[in-house]
Amino acid sequence: MRSRNSGYRSRSSRSSAIQTPDRFAESPCSAYSSSSSSHNSSSGRNLVAIAARTVAGAFVGCFTPPETNSSKNFRYSDELKAPSVFSDASGAGSQTKRGSNRGSNRSIYGNSNSSIRTREPGSFKFTIAEIYKATRNFSPTFKIGQGGFGTVYKGQLEDGTLVAIKRAKKSVGDKHLGVEFQSEIRALAQIEHLSLVKFYGFLEHEDERIVVVEYVPNGTLRQHLDCIHGSVLDLAARLDIAIDVAHAVTYLHMYTDHPIIHRDIKSSNILLTENLRAKVADFGFARLAADSDSGATHVSTQVKGTAGYLDPEYLRTYQLTEKSDVYSFGVLLVELVTGRRPIESKRELKERITARWAIKKFSDGDAISILDPRLDQSNANNFALEKILELALQCLAPHRKNRPEMRRCAEILWSIRKDYRELSASDPPSLSSTSFRSCIIREE
Repeated sequence: MRSRNSGYRSRSSRSSAIQTPDRFAESPCSAYSSSSSSHNSSSGRNLVAIAARTVAGAFVGCFTPPETNSSKNFRYSDELKAPSVFSDASGAGSQTKRGSNRGSNRSIYGNSNSSIRTREPGSFKFTIAEIYKATRNFSPTFKIGQGGFGTVYKGQLEDGTLVAIKRAKKSVGDKHLGVEFQSEIRALAQIEHLSLVKFYGFLEHEDERIVVVEYVPNGTLRQHLDCIHGSVLDLAARLDIAIDVAHAVTYLHMYTDHPIIHRDIKSSNILLTENLRAKVADFGFARLAADSDSGATHVSTQVKGTAGYLDPEYLRTYQLTEKSDVYSFGVLLVELVTGRRPIESKRELKERITARWAIKKFSDGDAISILDPRLDQSNANNFALEKILELALQCLAPHRKNRPEMRRCAEILWSIRKDYRELSASDPPSLSSTSFRSCIIREE
């Protein structure tokens, strides 16, 4: 549901760090496949410019990670691939059940009578015969993705449900694969939200390790931004997608039994339904956040994620918090309004890091020049562009303490959408008045 949430709650204050280093080496990396107003646009441009320059400087660190073993495994591919698994311990310090008020507003973000949270993951086990039948013995014609994790197949269960079946590579001698697989299952089994892919079950059979999740038929957000499907998402659809993702990540951070950090928010991990509703996928790098009830402020862990989306403070300190997801979301917002990938290696040097380039243009008062050239420069689009960039600037703050919480991002986006719709109603009709337009690219 898209109804506004008046029940957002502030998180507990945190005072100290919890040291829980990862116990395993990193696995191969790949990806599957408003109640309050927004920032006042009349705030001092000087302050925005100063903040923008600070953010721009911080980007350098984001792409020069420390020379560690973990830095060798960052992901650069944004194609539709199978999800990778993570090698973290499943918990972060104490896993004491959080305060009873934590789930009081869960129905806002998830089904309050979720069967997933009342059943053990073991009750979702499939048989190998069911998997063979669903995929026609892993027929190549059913293959929909390939990556470091393995292969993804489209399948159909006996009741007619279409699913995505992720078959892990058979890695002989990898002692950590079983632990990684179980960690992903535990993360998937405790979540249920309209904007998260649904978990149906799993299989461990001899050397087969398989995860079965919801099949989302309309490809990834990145594919749509690249115009692979032959049509262009208008800005209204992109704003809706941003709100869906903000709600999903807010749910992970605030409304699960223990907060979950996704660690890989990016456009190729966002799947779109036929109605252009977004669903966040790939929990291969997800892990439990620090237990604030014990006074912890962060989890110390190896760096994992995708280059271009990585929180520079996390890169520098190895301290993971929910604000690392907020940083990635800021990069995603820039991606949505520009249409560009986070790293554009074929462009001239000053434009290669998209977020840095966009923030510089924004601080110079030239935001309109970064709007995706496929979109109309209408009054409504220009307004939304400015407001979304203001929010992105906050999310991309070099230090996590200066970034908003994801619930605040959702509130601001709600407000932007409300004003955007009012402006759109007063704009003359144009070809961009529907969610899709012909994929005609104007000269930049």
